[in-house]
Amino acid sequence: MLVPPNFDPAPGFPEARAIAAALRTALEAARPARVVYLSTIGAQASQSNLLTQHTIIEATISELPMPITFLRPAWFMENSSWDVAPARGRGVIPSFLQPLDKAVPMVATADIGKVAAALLQETWSGHRVVELEGPRRVTPNEIAATFAKLLGSSVRMEVVPRESWEALFKSQGMKNPLPRIRMLDGFNEGWIEFERGEAGSQKGNESLESVLKALIEREANAH
Repeated sequence: MLVPPNFDPAPGFPEARAIAAALRTALEAARPARVVYLSTIGAQASQSNLLTQHTIIEATISELPMPITFLRPAWFMENSSWDVAPARGRGVIPSFLQPLDKAVPMVATADIGKVAAALLQETWSGHRVVELEGPRRVTPNEIAATFAKLLGSSVRMEVVPRESWEALFKSQGMKNPLPRIRMLDGFNEGWIEFERGEAGSQKGNESLESVLKALIEREANAH
């Protein structure tokens, strides 16, 4: 199960609650032999943030008796698709992840797909959590350095001051930016993390460089 992302949920997450109820009803009716739900790192966090949507859905479908795996991947490396244009154009990438030398758990979407497919072919009983990240953790500065290597030009990260986030997100059309801000806080402050930490997570194979290379090529082909 893969639910559509909602980056600007209404207060109290009514959309996620409606999705959770719909999924529960559908699963009760269909009674599949097993379920893999694509959740997120930090779904167990107690502080309210954008990822709480998955916390709500996990809790609702956890009431069902069938075997369920909650696959909790790290920050998507593909989020750097937004970084290609500023890296190529100005050589400066705005970073909401900070400090710039703090390593963040990240994973390629290709690895998520491979692991999800493998999990669906397994047999298990009850409910379990599988946490997934890439081969190693990545700092914002490493993202800039990798872009510089691939583009053959100077690229650096620039911190976007936290006090500017709310006005910036609202100027981009967001109505309720607080959950997104708190999610970023969670990564930056370290309370959005795997339940079992880095030692307990499964590791994917795709490198940051391979993902950024594909993003750069995709952007070039689009023009």
